[in-house]
Amino acid sequence: MLGNRTWDDWISEYSKSHTHSVNRFCHTLGIPMIAASVPLAAASVFVPRLWKVPATLFTVGWSFQFAGHAFERKPPEFLKDWRFLFVGLRWWAAKMAGRA
Repeated sequence: MLGNRTWDDWISEYSKSHTHSVNRFCHTLGIPMIAASVPLAAASVFVPRLWKVPATLFTVGWSFQFAGHAFERKPPEFLKDWRFLFVGLRWWAAKMAGRA
């Protein structure tokens, strides 16, 4: 799935279209919201009315992402390569660790 690239290569390319401070802030908030929505959505199968929480996290998280790209004035990377949908969380972890 990674092609001839390492995770560091993917994160480096992802970082190039996430340089504006507002975009980075929006992604810093939005990415974990989207990530948290996935297991919560799975849990909502067993917990009635829980679906509203992951649905809200997912929607607000993606809203942050697109708002950030409006400030960046660059489209999201996943529009040119779908595999970037899996890079965001790695980029966020690298950013939290001070490596991105």
